[in-house]
Amino acid sequence: MLFSSALAALAISASTATALVTPRTPTARSPCGKCKHKLQRKAWHTLTVEEKQAYIDAELCLMNKPATLGLPGARNRFEELQSIHQVQSSIIHGVGAFLPYHRLHMYAHEQLLRNECGYRGAQPWWDETRDAGKFTQSEVLDPLTGFGGDGVGSSGCIVDGPFANFTNALGPGYWIGDSCINRFVNDSVSVMAGQEYLDFCARKQSFLEFWPCAELCPHRSGHGAIGGKLLDAVASPGDPLFYLHHTWLDKVFWDWQVLDLPARLTDMGGRLVQLPRGTPPDPPEPGAEVGPPEVRPAPFAFPPADSLVPVDSPFQVPEGDPGNVTTLTHILNMIGVIPNATIADVMDIGGPLLCYEYV
Repeated sequence: MLFSSALAALAISASTATALVTPRTPTARSPCGKCKHKLQRKAWHTLTVEEKQAYIDAELCLMNKPATLGLPGARNRFEELQSIHQVQSSIIHGVGAFLPYHRLHMYAHEQLLRNECGYRGAQPWWDETRDAGKFTQSEVLDPLTGFGGDGVGSSGCIVDGPFANFTNALGPGYWIGDSCINRFVNDSVSVMAGQEYLDFCARKQSFLEFWPCAELCPHRSGHGAIGGKLLDAVASPGDPLFYLHHTWLDKVFWDWQVLDLPARLTDMGGRLVQLPRGTPPDPPEPGAEVGPPEVRPAPFAFPPADSLVPVDSPFQVPEGDPGNVTTLTHILNMIGVIPNATIADVMDIGGPLLCYEYV
């Protein structure tokens, strides 16, 4: 599909947008009562072969379930989850809502697997620290009991594993058009999942310090070390590894919160709107601890440069906060996949809305 056509599809009319968007209020209010039976999210390498197969089968089920929301380009339920990330990319990255939004997105994926595809387990996570510096050897990339391995040739399309034949309709960037799931696995970038990077971020004493540390490293480790579709910040949910990577990052976030509960259940801040592309990072405060070095992944080819420019869409507008400061009343928009929630609703993973734990 030509890029101009993609823009036209994403520049949804006001009437269509009204039909697609769930009400601009925090509709997913935490249910009455307490969380009684927490789902236990386990690391992928600890699952049995049968548990791994059940998860893969449920993911394939989502890929074969017809789309229901009318989102641009999305043909199935898996791509609808990708679409809500794509059309909101500029307000869920580089902003205070980054970690809470992705926490709710992981929950949405878990709910669809369980409620629509008969999955009885919880969303697993990739223990990237265990595999830091050696992603190419990870059980996650096993073609028989995992997600398939590295890509092949200049295109980087994966050729083995359960998702080798999946044609993705979204991305790179805001592009709408068929592409493969491609990967360019890089062990050197994966070192940023190492314990020294986690420890550096864990020492941050406030959300305003922790969030950008986590978004840079270790967040970049999985995206950059896998490369290809997963390196595409806008359309990265097109690779199923996205959900194991971001669930691990959610665990990193929760592990930091646990260091000072209950204070960190209400610690929130950060900008609502991204800084302009190319803005240099703030220099460190005098005497501030210098973290481990960042390892930059190799760039990969995109369609025309304007495919990375957020389109004129009602979904690229933050909701629920005054000014340019993220607050607990900020609305996380799920665009109909599941009900919306506020950041306050998702700060406690063991609360009545989310009701899960990491084991």
